[in-house]
Amino acid sequence: MKKSTIILLAGSLAAVGIAFYIGRRTGPDAQHLSESAPAIAEESTTWTCSMHPQIQVPDPGDCPICGMDLIPAGDAGSGESRSASLHMSATARELADIRTTLVRRDFPEMQISLVGRLEYDQTRVQSLSARFPARIEQLFVNYRGAPVKQGEHLARIFSPELSSAQQELLLAYKADPEGSLTRASREKLRLWDLMPSQIEGIIQSGEPSDEFELLAPTSGVVIEKQVNEGDYVEKGQPLLTIADLSKLWLMLDAYESDLPWLRYGQTVNFTVQAFPGQVFTGRIALFEPELDRQSRTVRIRVNVDNVQGELKPGMFAKGIVDVKVAEGGRVHAPDLAGKWISPMHPEIVKDGPGSCDVCGMDLVPAETMGYVELPQGEAPLVIPTSAVLRTGKRAVVYVESETSEDPTFEGREITLGPRAGNVFLVEAGLEENARVVTNGAFKIDSALQIQARPSMMSMESSREHEEMNMPTVQSQVELAKTVIDDYFRLQDAMAKDDYESSRAALMVMMEKTGHHGPLPDLIHEMLATTSMEELRRPLFDTMSQWFIATVKEDPAAFEGSIFQMSCPMVYRGRNDNSADWLQNHDELLNPFWGSMMLHCGATKEKLR
Repeated sequence: MKKSTIILLAGSLAAVGIAFYIGRRTGPDAQHLSESAPAIAEESTTWTCSMHPQIQVPDPGDCPICGMDLIPAGDAGSGESRSASLHMSATARELADIRTTLVRRDFPEMQISLVGRLEYDQTRVQSLSARFPARIEQLFVNYRGAPVKQGEHLARIFSPELSSAQQELLLAYKADPEGSLTRASREKLRLWDLMPSQIEGIIQSGEPSDEFELLAPTSGVVIEKQVNEGDYVEKGQPLLTIADLSKLWLMLDAYESDLPWLRYGQTVNFTVQAFPGQVFTGRIALFEPELDRQSRTVRIRVNVDNVQGELKPGMFAKGIVDVKVAEGGRVHAPDLAGKWISPMHPEIVKDGPGSCDVCGMDLVPAETMGYVELPQGEAPLVIPTSAVLRTGKRAVVYVESETSEDPTFEGREITLGPRAGNVFLVEAGLEENARVVTNGAFKIDSALQIQARPSMMSMESSREHEEMNMPTVQSQVELAKTVIDDYFRLQDAMAKDDYESSRAALMVMMEKTGHHGPLPDLIHEMLATTSMEELRRPLFDTMSQWFIATVKEDPAAFEGSIFQMSCPMVYRGRNDNSADWLQNHDELLNPFWGSMMLHCGATKEKLR
């Protein structure tokens, strides 16, 4: 690839928007633009391209860039030519594909996707150790994974110390069945893991025994076996470890950006590969206190019932948390309104104050865990993410006028709340039932800039005006938004070694970006390749680096999940052999190697 193209791609794309190249010009061009603005305003009809609004000509025809039919740009000579509003005919609106949506009040729903693995419930793992010196005469549970039930025999042992303790009990009982010595002797044997029935059996028999059977103090599965038949064990030496699998822990990894929507006590639905289509449930019981500095995730513990024993520790799981978002980014949970939750055991939910049935701790109100229950009238205002144009610190939308006979769209600066899936919460600047442009807002804004009229994207705030005294230039984020889905299709086709589909994705990108500029130059160069290998290195790598940098500039401007993947083996003979790319899902599919090493690499970061 030519160095000049790479340099232009890194520099020019960061400075100006490629799809609608406008900018503030200086010198003779600026003077010409200033002088031509009145002439444009005097024309009754200006013709433009819906894909390339920088094309402004007085007569109908074809777009010199893409060949599409030109459309009327609307009446540029109206009395509002200096305001951030645009008139157009109904035909022009239809051709430009301008679509609007009502601003509404709603509790937006979103899904948080999590992955993790099932583990033992650490509170249900019990280690059996020798309470007195003994020899293992016979081991009834002699393999790892053996199921045991409480009260079943585990081993037959020989122990002179145990025989002496039995003799002490018999002598004390004979002297005084309810005396302090008898109670002390009973307690000593109980602490040595003898069951109450075994202690009563000793008293009834009246004779001590050198051999004795150890019984299981709990039910579960043997997960560790540390002794064999014939071993002599000392006091404190571990014998067996038993885990109760009727309850498990599901440890999930939550990305940092998802934490605002996750709450203690939330229900998690999850699936495992062993039972496709079957959904299991659990409740979030713990957020680990530290963020993993490499994966940027926090481990979350989910308590899971496993009475049927279908789930096994070590199974991988994919979890989903359904969230309803209220104003201010709080979680809307009408089912927990007025409820009280155990701060240690989230499965304990009661209608009023009290204590936890498991640990005895005082229950706390659900509201203290970040839940709210609001009437429908207090739902937040929401708009689709596609309606918002982002310009650094500012967010703007175009609103359709309700009073104009012809389609008229006015720009407004708004204050956004948090993003919830495919919608933004609106804190200020819009009212309910207004109609915002959800498709074509950028075309409207670009048309205003081309006609030398103020647009919302270039309109200075008072602070910007004081500090810079110049309009904001259309950012490269808007360009990336228009073609990122095509980039994902290109990446997927390359991972499948499908060269023709890769070229088809590039052709669609070319139609959207036009034929002039650094990114189109790179696409032209990629289309000039004759093999997948030529396409991969360094051309796709160069394109990926631009998309990664652009998404990181403003992740909230994009829709859906975006993951940054990395492969350490893309190049040979370089100091850094690795290369990164983006995917809209977390199943790594390597576009640089395809089927040869399809899953080589790792998820580097979730960008949004």
